[in-house]
Amino acid sequence: MFWFLDRKLRGEPMWRAITIAGCLVAGLAHAEEPKKTREQKVREDRAKVESAGYWIYNDLPKGLVEAKSTGKPLIVILRCIPCEECVKLDDELMDNDPQVRPLLDKFVRVRIVGTNGLDLSLFQFDTDQSFTAFLLNADGTIYGRFGTRSHRTEWVGDVSLEGLAKALEGALDLHEAFPKHREALAAKRGPKPEFASPELFPEFREKFKSTLNYEGNVVQSCIHCHQIGDAVRDLHRSRKEPIPETVLFPYPHPKSIGLILDPKERATVTEVTPDTPAASAGFQPGDRIRTLAGQPLLSMADVQWVLHQTSPDGGSIPARVTRGGKEIDLALKLDSGWRRRDTIAWRASSWGLRRMATGGLFTEEMSPEDRKAAGLPESGMALKVKHVGQYGPHATAKQAGFQKDDIITEFDGRSDLLRETDLLAHGVTKHLPGDSIKVKIVRGGKPLELTLPLQK
Repeated sequence: MFWFLDRKLRGEPMWRAITIAGCLVAGLAHAEEPKKTREQKVREDRAKVESAGYWIYNDLPKGLVEAKSTGKPLIVILRCIPCEECVKLDDELMDNDPQVRPLLDKFVRVRIVGTNGLDLSLFQFDTDQSFTAFLLNADGTIYGRFGTRSHRTEWVGDVSLEGLAKALEGALDLHEAFPKHREALAAKRGPKPEFASPELFPEFREKFKSTLNYEGNVVQSCIHCHQIGDAVRDLHRSRKEPIPETVLFPYPHPKSIGLILDPKERATVTEVTPDTPAASAGFQPGDRIRTLAGQPLLSMADVQWVLHQTSPDGGSIPARVTRGGKEIDLALKLDSGWRRRDTIAWRASSWGLRRMATGGLFTEEMSPEDRKAAGLPESGMALKVKHVGQYGPHATAKQAGFQKDDIITEFDGRSDLLRETDLLAHGVTKHLPGDSIKVKIVRGGKPLELTLPLQK
């Protein structure tokens, strides 16, 4: 209160002083509130959504029945609860957005908050996302996907409410014309998976059921999206197989091949990076990509789906764009190894890969200034150890003698692994659990060589 009066006496406008004081009081009150547990947040989320009645909560069969009886399309949201990284597309923002809400009204709306029992023959998506939307016909035909991320916490440049609205509009158009596009839409479903639902993976069979346990600890009973991807990678390692590039580099981001897309549109090019496959194909800023591999596109996630289905050995993907009022056909040609243009270090799955490939090391590329300060050449491999795992298999590098701030200059005889992504990919594709590799480092200006055993 004295602080408030002091600002008033110094000439602060009354409205501003009151506002600041009010924010301070509110902040203090908020600070005194006990922090809610994840269990509390999950249960409160369910109560809130079910009481509102706008979304069908965690009950896909009910949604399918309603879609068949009403003739409406479905929107199925797969969203981790609670996920602080999803706030940009939180359900409250969607439900209240003046552009999105009227469109959502035309759909049967289903929210899935755990992947237990999820039909993996239908719901195939980037499991490193924590928000994914499927736009569907009641017969299981997929109109499109929505939800993209290329950073652990930032969504800017990948998704927007405007982009979601455009995807919803596109799905409604396809629904109205259905089954005219049935053949083109068939490619939006992938091959039959090895396991029909997540809880059937070997490492999950004794831990999880096909439904969430609201009678006990619901959080511990939930199979999170990223755990599915982890299970696939762990399965290959347990079979003593290199992790396939389709698994290691899933759902490549369009920017990895030179396509910078507008997150507020369906699939509209804003920029084309020089000397990339997109540039060689002839894409130009302003192009609206109408189809890719013959599939209609509703979002950036649909572009990623087509790329995900393209062989690591490359190939030619037909594209049709609208440019200056005319439709133009292009061919996007991808060479062998094209997936490695993408980065995987931001993904939740990279935590497990660091265990497998580097024994728990978290590395980052060094800037030119840092290289110079460390007495290193301007080019070549220089990955600085930002963190060393301390527990379990993630402490393998620590036990082998690695320390924070070590600089890796050669890994397994390779000095051309310039990104952490390259390091991780090499470790899990060229070696199996039980192998040991030589690693050259610089520590305090002195060169050292250590031996790193690789983990499962």
